[in-house]
Amino acid sequence: MADADELLKVWASMAPPEGETWSLARPGPALDAVAARLSSVPRSFLDDDVSIRALSGDIAGAECASAAYADDARVRRGAAIGLWLLASEEIVEPLRPSLAGAWALRAVDSLGLRVAPVVDPLDWLADDERREEAARTFLLWAGFLPAGEDRATAQALWQARDSLRRSSALAEAYAAYEHREEIARRLAEARAREAAARYSSE
Repeated sequence: MADADELLKVWASMAPPEGETWSLARPGPALDAVAARLSSVPRSFLDDDVSIRALSGDIAGAECASAAYADDARVRRGAAIGLWLLASEEIVEPLRPSLAGAWALRAVDSLGLRVAPVVDPLDWLADDERREEAARTFLLWAGFLPAGEDRATAQALWQARDSLRRSSALAEAYAAYEHREEIARRLAEARAREAAARYSSE
């Protein structure tokens, strides 16, 4: 089983900056509806033998990043629950607006690689506050605000329930990973601009 901070480092390396994600979020499905879907995940999705790679391919037509770390039970369960949220739109009924979209697998990975290393996914099914945390996290990284909430309210409520922020050691390590990734992104962008400028002047 990987250390929580190693999994969080993986998430930090692939996720866009949190502030940018909040700025792009648009009104989405009702939080209660998403939380209710979380609490009704079929046992087959939580089976220890479930293949996240196969499940992701069947449901989303592509492999989520969590599949590479699915030998960790927390990651496997977290990603499987995220994939259930996507599958439930066909099995139960569609949410409005639909969770399926360009960021759907990123939302799955937010559960597998950001929330699950800090809070066991089985707790999401048993504890109302942890389930709300998972639902809010999924909506955010899928590009949504919960229906009826403005950006400031949604952000404050999510931060109040974010288990990562409650663990000072993990929060500090994660902030350092995010900072390094942001510097790397800016350097890459600067190099790309510099290369483009050189090319256009030749």
